Formats: sequence, C-alpha cells, structure tokens
Amino acid sequence: MRNIVIFGGSSHPDLADQIASRLNLQLGRAKLSKFSNKETNVEIRESVREKDVYIIQSGCGHVNDNLMELLIMISACKTASAKKVTAVIPCFPYSRQPDAPYKKNGARYIRSSSISSSVSEVKDPLVAKTEKNEGHFDTEQSNFSCGSSRNVGYKHWIARSGTLIANLLTCAGADHIMTMDLHDPQFQGFFDVPVDNLYSQPLMIKYIKKNISNYENAVIVSPDAGGAKRATAIADKLHMDFALIHKERRSQIQPHKTDLMLVGQVKDKVCILIDDIADTSLTITKAAKVLNANGAKKIYAIITHAIMSDDAIKRIQESVIDQVIVSDSIPQEDHMSRCSKIRVFHVASIFAEAIRRIHNGESISALFGKTELL
Repeated sequence: MRNIVIFGGSSHPDLADQIASRLNLQLGRAKLSKFSNKETNVEIRESVREKDVYIIQSGCGHVNDNLMELLIMISACKTASAKKVTAVIPCFPYSRQPDAPYKKNGARYIRSSSISSSVSEVKDPLVAKTEKNEGHFDTEQSNFSCGSSRNVGYKHWIARSGTLIANLLTCAGADHIMTMDLHDPQFQGFFDVPVDNLYSQPLMIKYIKKNISNYENAVIVSPDAGGAKRATAIADKLHMDFALIHKERRSQIQPHKTDLMLVGQVKDKVCILIDDIADTSLTITKAAKVLNANGAKKIYAIITHAIMSDDAIKRIQESVIDQVIVSDSIPQEDHMSRCSKIRVFHVASIFAEAIRRIHNGESISALFGKTELL
C-alpha cells in the first residue's frame, strides 16, 4: 500500500500495532508526551504530505487526555499537508450520555419526591389537603405561582456533548471517522464528514461458531429491550432461538422501581447474552441472575466494549456468568488479570480490512456480514 501512514495514540498501542501488522506496514513515527504542567505534546516525526493518514485512538483510559491527544494529532497532520486524515476510534467517547441522572451503583436517580415536598411547603395547607383528597396535584400551576429561589419544579437537564465532540473532531481537521458499535447509531448525524460505524457481529458470530460447542441449541439473549435488534440479528444468522430480558414497572407507588421479566424459554439451555457496552456490568449480571433463576444451564456474555469501571470486575467474578467474552477495542490485560472469566476476541482484522478498502476506494459493505473476510 502506497501513500498511507498509520499513527497510534497512547490509549491502545497494542491495537495500533496489530492493525499495522495486518496491513504489512510500520506505524508512523510520532512522539507523544506531557509537559510538566500535564499539557499534551505531539511531534509528528515523518512526512505525511499528500498521504492518507489514519490515527488510531480508542476512547478509553484517561478519556479526556486521549481525546485531546487525538485532536492535536489530527491538527498536526493537516498542518503538515496530509491529503486526508481519518480518525479510527474503536470505542467512541461521549457517545452514550444518559437521558436521566444515575447513582453510583447504576440505579436511576429520581428527584420527584423532593420536588413534590418542596411544592407542598409553599401551598396553602387546606388547598393541599383538598387536592390530595381529590386525587390530583397541580404541580405545573404551583411552579409558576411560586417565587421561591429554590427553583421548585426545575427539570434536571443533562448536557448533551455529541455535537460538541463531532465539531471538535471536524474542526481539528478530520476528514473521515471510523468506529465500531456506536451505542446510539444516530450519533453519526452529528458529523458533517463520512462516518463508518463497523459492526462487531461478524466477529461475535465467528467466535460463537468456533468456541461454543453445540451452539445451534443455545439461546441468544438480549439483556434489555434496547439491544434486541442487535441480538436478533445474530440469532437469525446462526438460526438460533432468541430471548429477551424485559424491564416491567409493576408498582404504582414506586414507578421508578422495575422488575426484570424473561420473555422466552431458557430452561436447560446454554444462554449467550449479547451487549455493546459493559461499564458497571450491572445490566449483564442482573440479566444473568434472571436466566439462572429460570433454569439456564450455562451462561456466556459477549460484549463489544468492556469498559469495566467501578466494581464491574468484582460483580462479574461473583456473578453466575460462566464466561465473559469481550473485544479488545479497549485494553483488557488488566481486566483479565483480575477476573478468570474474561476471554478476548480481536477487532484488528476488521479495522485493518476497512482501512485497506477505504484507502483503495473499495466498498466496506462486505464487512457487515461476511466472517470469512476477517
């Protein structure tokens, strides 16, 4: 391959080495360091003039430092007259900002009780008693009538950083973005440049066929409704049964509390949980508990991006999950040393093939389904 340079950032140097090796290339020479005040220093030590540049930097570890390093590397290459700069970001940072605040243990944080109590304090006791007896409470009206400085009824707004991250990358000079299994595929709409969102499904299918015996009789399980489409795609291609863990709100008094309900049959079956991200690992460990309670014989979990923050490793080690298979879109050496249940499948093959095809002007559609290419 001619007129191509691949650089690796600080976040995942092993993955950058694997991708370059598969393309029979040497990584481009660059010095990445910190000044004494912890500012990022980047020196590009080879010519990139009129070349296609690919910078591999995953959104993991010290996320903010690695993101800034990526931005500076992109800008440096554009300043040095690179023909095209592609940011290869296996695990995309800031792509899953929650719709509502969460506690440290992963549970949804509800503020309705505090708002209601604040509103009731300013209303006339007789009126409040009457409304309580009538079974309704005009929260909106009380919010407007109350002049309290406590911002009664203020909605808890969450800052959405998707547009900002997209603008930072494009303003730095990125001409193309390559990533894998975006938590929300609509995130691509924030960009004004092409975004290739690669799928890990072919790699998961390849692993299942090779490493799980009698997989045809197993059941693919989605740990929540949001991942149902992802899991059913794998189940359909392997001609396997499918099940779903559904969150059902049964309590009228405490609507924020949910019960997990299994939809499907898993008794005496091998179950394979499929998910895109494991951060605190609460979702998959709770789903595994439900499967175990319903008679599952053995439980696997296959995950694309294993962030494993907080007490995630401990939860997995103590859970009923027999084996957790994760990709190396994020470095996994530390996680594997702390948990004997973790296995790894490699993503370098799909990124290397995508880079080769993009550089040669070929279609990458084949990478979305054909495991023999990887």
